[in-house]
Amino acid sequence: MIRLLHIEFIKLWNNRASKVLVITYFALLTSIALIAAIKFDIGPIKFHLAEVGIFNFPYIWHFNTFVTGFFKLFLAIVIVSMMANEYSNKTIKQNLIDGLSKKEFILSKFLTVITFAIVSTIFVFFVSLILGLIYSDFNELSIIFSDLTFVFAFFIKLIGFFSFCLFLGILVKRSAFALGFLIVWQILEGIFRGLIRWKLFDANATDTVMGFFPLQSMFNLIKEPFTRLEAVQTVADQVGEKISLNYHTHWYEILIVLAWTAIFIYSSYALLKKRDL
Repeated sequence: MIRLLHIEFIKLWNNRASKVLVITYFALLTSIALIAAIKFDIGPIKFHLAEVGIFNFPYIWHFNTFVTGFFKLFLAIVIVSMMANEYSNKTIKQNLIDGLSKKEFILSKFLTVITFAIVSTIFVFFVSLILGLIYSDFNELSIIFSDLTFVFAFFIKLIGFFSFCLFLGILVKRSAFALGFLIVWQILEGIFRGLIRWKLFDANATDTVMGFFPLQSMFNLIKEPFTRLEAVQTVADQVGEKISLNYHTHWYEILIVLAWTAIFIYSSYALLKKRDL
């Protein structure tokens, strides 16, 4: 497995665009710390975003994993381009001629996906931990390390999304078309949500059905954290509204994403096995 990973990272390191995208991605993950510097002074009103509570433990695990999840598109481009380059540079054919089986080829790509997900998760964990230790009002160990399920959910979300991108890269062969297909798929899920909500189900039933779709199931792993913020809850109470939502990640949501991951990886192998390269 180390040999397969070594082959993949040599290819990525020799691709300038991939290096730029990977560096940009991790720079953006770090940039979430800049939120702490946002301040507004309007007359007597002084507003410091870090003091609102977004970096409090354990809320920070929820907030940071949700926000940084949007940056995954940068690595998605790397993964899709990685497959497109295999076809355009004919390295996939050369790898197979050199003795790499199609199964090992897909395994090498999946190991790259897992590596990206692991490194991203560790990076977000430490950035969040440092920001929390600096700005959080709660520093007890039991509080600091509670709600770490959001970090695990972030890891599963990345593996599922990157596996989908890998499948699209193999299916379409060209990076621009694969990314276009990803956008179209997102739009189709939105259209389907509107149709079943209009014709068939109420809001709760619609959410349940949509939870089985690939992109929505990945999004469901980490729900939006903004209404959970204490300041938002306080404002809602003052205007007579009660926000009572379930923000936690459930085991069946993780299982759905893992099932889609298995489908994408197996489908990638089946496509590669069927094709005459």
